[in-house]
Amino acid sequence: MRRAFVTAIVILVGCPPGWTQRPSDAEASALIEKGRAKALDYARSLPDFVCTEAIRRFAPFESQSGHMWRHADTLTVRLSYFQQKEEHKLVAINDKPSDRKYEELAGVTGMGEFGATLLAIFHTASETSFQWKGWRTVRGRKAALYTYSVDVAHSRYKLSNGVVGHIHQAVVGFRGELEIDSATGQVLQFTYLPDQIPKELDLFYTLTTVDYDFADVGGRDYLLPARSETEMHGRLVAARSVTDFREYHKFAADSAVDFGPVK
Repeated sequence: MRRAFVTAIVILVGCPPGWTQRPSDAEASALIEKGRAKALDYARSLPDFVCTEAIRRFAPFESQSGHMWRHADTLTVRLSYFQQKEEHKLVAINDKPSDRKYEELAGVTGMGEFGATLLAIFHTASETSFQWKGWRTVRGRKAALYTYSVDVAHSRYKLSNGVVGHIHQAVVGFRGELEIDSATGQVLQFTYLPDQIPKELDLFYTLTTVDYDFADVGGRDYLLPARSETEMHGRLVAARSVTDFREYHKFAADSAVDFGPVK
């Protein structure tokens, strides 16, 4: 996921003056506080909207080249964000209409990209530990990279595994990385993965990455999820999903989204 050392040298040489300089502790903390203010207000700042989630899910297989992924299915989901709450409605599986419930689907599904996870990271009750790591360029923007961690005693991260009727859940600590726009304090990307997963969940590892970009909703640009990717490995399960968020529209009582074929 990280570039090799030689490549990093090339990138640093091309950076503007000051981009390789480590900020003072006070400056690093100030940017975290700016990010916290943005994150805590993020859900309230969003308009009511609808969009399409195109979720491609993959299953593992072994080949001569080693461990690889094969496409398992594609879900088309109507996501409504209304009064700061997410609602996911499954529309189609592999382009065929479906009336199954999104929450009851087997395999990797997710939610929380629209502020819930950021709130869990930045809320003061989480007592999150942040460490400055370096500078990044994200879509032409100067971004600060931080690592973070939340211990289980202050965590809101509930991890689930199992089948319908036999779901095991546990609150776990978690950690990851954040890319914060140095000018605005907005989070441009974050990752999260659990710490010390209880044995009863039968999971060894799970990692989620969420990327944000600007999208037009009702004639105004908002920083919204553009892509989310999750990979999960356990004793009885291995899965990967990639979600693209498309066709953002302002929510209205008669909102309609054209769920055409998923490319």
